[in-house]
Amino acid sequence: MTTASEHTVPFPSQNSTTTFVQGGGDELFQAIQDPVIVTTPEGMILEANLAALNAAKKTRKEVVGRGICEIMHGGKWPHIQCPLEEFLLTCQPQVQETRLPGFGGEYLLTISPVKEPDGGVSKILLVARELTLDEIQKVERMRTAQLVAIGELAAGVAHEVNNPINGIINFAQLLLDDGDFTDIQEELLGRIVKEGERIAAIIHNLLSFARESANETEVVDLKAVVQESISLLQHQLNMDSIAITHECQMGRCEIVGNFRQIQQVILNIVSNARYALNERFTGTDEGKKIHFQCGEIEREGKKWVKLIIRDHGTGIPQGILERLFDPFFTTKPAGKGTGLGLSISYGIIKDHGGTIQANSVLNRFTEMIIEMPAYSKRKTSQS
Repeated sequence: MTTASEHTVPFPSQNSTTTFVQGGGDELFQAIQDPVIVTTPEGMILEANLAALNAAKKTRKEVVGRGICEIMHGGKWPHIQCPLEEFLLTCQPQVQETRLPGFGGEYLLTISPVKEPDGGVSKILLVARELTLDEIQKVERMRTAQLVAIGELAAGVAHEVNNPINGIINFAQLLLDDGDFTDIQEELLGRIVKEGERIAAIIHNLLSFARESANETEVVDLKAVVQESISLLQHQLNMDSIAITHECQMGRCEIVGNFRQIQQVILNIVSNARYALNERFTGTDEGKKIHFQCGEIEREGKKWVKLIIRDHGTGIPQGILERLFDPFFTTKPAGKGTGLGLSISYGIIKDHGGTIQANSVLNRFTEMIIEMPAYSKRKTSQS
């Protein structure tokens, strides 16, 4: 007969070695049907039950002593701290719905610190309950409801903003047509017209995101979109001492899409990059720059156009990377952002048959990676 001592799992403590289970407790631990993992606050796995090993498709030897992100979160970006590790370091109880790539599904994750007699925490218990199909569908319905709310907001914004914006554009254009101004004054009035038209385009894109208007598409050179976007923001970037660098392939990087919508995506990303750079660097710094990289790639026999926009600003905490494209989600203080920019960008790129992803290291860099199907000219038959 197996004794309790044979099932005792030792864990390191601040003063002495303690035990996790005693008196047959290990049998109860292994009998739990949901995956259960015990870690240090730093994210090193101390023990895992059979359900966790089965979910990860690994043996105990392959799991114990490894990082929680590598096993449970899939190690999406090996050089980045995992969101689970950040949650663990808070040593606070938490419950969250999250995707665990290492376990291959959507889970309700409960994080419970195990208190020591002195109040300290040396172990944390994680219980992952896989969400049922009904629960996942409920989450999707909630997300759909958010999109409906965006549609209602978009209609209201379009009604309230379009009229005054059109008035500003028309009045500025009248002055340009009839007035006698210096070159500088004419340039400023021209900028008022152009920026007013850009606001009108933002409203149009918001409606497009809410699926309330049709997209007009054409063959678009992504490099040209980047160049015009930089031109629009060049004055602001110069004022903030932000440098622009680029690394693009020779020739055109063509897609089929809507020029203004793609431009709005780039403007949204650059605006976020500008904010992050200004937050990290108060003045001039050699790291205060935004880098564009554009070119064609081939994947599974198909050509794609890939655009990477990289800044060296504050970076994005790993715990929120997966939520970046959620409607109304923002990391900026109140009054600094609506949480719609990246949501709209996600919808635009998705409508173009592409993908947009974020890769970031806190206080080092952020990359926004956009991939869209490349335009391919149909070969005409020759007689």
